Amino acid sequence: MSHVTPLFLDLVRVETRLYNAVGARLRAEHGLTLGQFEFLQIIDRVDGCRVLDIVAELAITVGAASKAVDRLVAADWCVRVAHPHDRRSSVLRLTPEGEKVLEASRPVVESALVSLTRTVSAADRKTLAATLATLRANLEADGQGQPGSSVTA
Repeated sequence: MSHVTPLFLDLVRVETRLYNAVGARLRAEHGLTLGQFEFLQIIDRVDGCRVLDIVAELAITVGAASKAVDRLVAADWCVRVAHPHDRRSSVLRLTPEGEKVLEASRPVVESALVSLTRTVSAADRKTLAATLATLRANLEADGQGQPGSSVTA
């Protein structure tokens, strides 16, 4: 086995455990999943956000993103508004309730992540962040890992 395979497996296991732990705390305190939190953050951050913007950022299918947005609409956390220049598309906007739950959830996510990563030094976190940002940028630039993509390593 190469040295990169154990690195990959550790990365996946750490991501899974962090995601599950933060998600459990978020659900207990605010009744939303970490996936919903991610969607709300993207809708809040991306001006004129469309489902395709979420698809591109999270590397998920259009169907999965659209169904998840439907659940956010049903929870009254966002609305679909007609796109001003493209009648076939809609823009996503947070509702006042969506803004409220997002703002209340941000400190919970941050606090949980700080707690869960407290054993890693600030310098190591900074190095890890830079390394992951570089790897992510390279993968995204090459179109790697997109659903339905035929691009291979």
